[in-house]
Amino acid sequence: MKSKVYFIKDITPENMVKMYEILGKKLPGKIAIKMHSGEQGNRNYLRPEFVTPLVEHLNGTVVECNTAYEGARNYSDRHRKLIKDHNWDKYFPFDLMDEFEDKAIKVDNGFILKENYVGKNLFNYDSLLVVSHFKGHMMGGYGGALKQLSIGIASSRGKSLIHTAGYTGDQSKCWDNLPEQDRFLESMADAASSVTKLFDGKAAYINVMTNISKDCDCDGNASLPCMKDIGILSSTDPVAIDQACLDLVYNSDDPGKDILIERIESRHGVHTIECANKLGIGSRDYELIEIK
Repeated sequence: MKSKVYFIKDITPENMVKMYEILGKKLPGKIAIKMHSGEQGNRNYLRPEFVTPLVEHLNGTVVECNTAYEGARNYSDRHRKLIKDHNWDKYFPFDLMDEFEDKAIKVDNGFILKENYVGKNLFNYDSLLVVSHFKGHMMGGYGGALKQLSIGIASSRGKSLIHTAGYTGDQSKCWDNLPEQDRFLESMADAASSVTKLFDGKAAYINVMTNISKDCDCDGNASLPCMKDIGILSSTDPVAIDQACLDLVYNSDDPGKDILIERIESRHGVHTIECANKLGIGSRDYELIEIK
């Protein structure tokens, strides 16, 4: 049976709520809403004002973790300052999940990883809504739901583990131990699988195709958008929603798509989707349902 992916062209805060509701899935208990806080200097990330109606509708908490590279978000004190500067704590609760500690979770039958490290506070939540800004990514080719499930929810230590396909030595030397590209992408799929298993069906996904740059929100000097806005997608299947986004890019008549496609293909970005599909996280076979 094909996974359902819902799509609406008009990108508004109100439609973020609508695209969650159209899923017909009530996330139970305390809800973590995973978002990207946006590196200092980045101009393309989703703003807290844009998601405030959705967060309030769910009475959720926006969650994030520290990075594993130099910048404004690699240590908790720096990240806390950026959170304040970007107004993330102005409108709703915000949880920096690995601010004090992380925790290992098991990866079952992974391609590369045996375990994944996530912010310890992730275990304070009963369900998960992953809100992703769909765009390119310097290392993964593209960033969407699977990237958020893996690198996004991983702690700083977990991010190092994923990027190095399992290197457990000195974290400061992780960038000197980068693996062959496909092994990194396989590690991303492994990490994503551990998080989906943790929430065991109590998760949903929204991808927002706006400010579509070839670069990720983790880049403080990201390129300007190369494509026009496309819309909002929602699904209970992270593989299907990412595949649908890729297909919308490839099928677009926007000439700027060539810039993003070059980034995706030069990093073999689709391999993350291929691996996540093989791990049973979701299906590449989907039905796109447009909402007016």
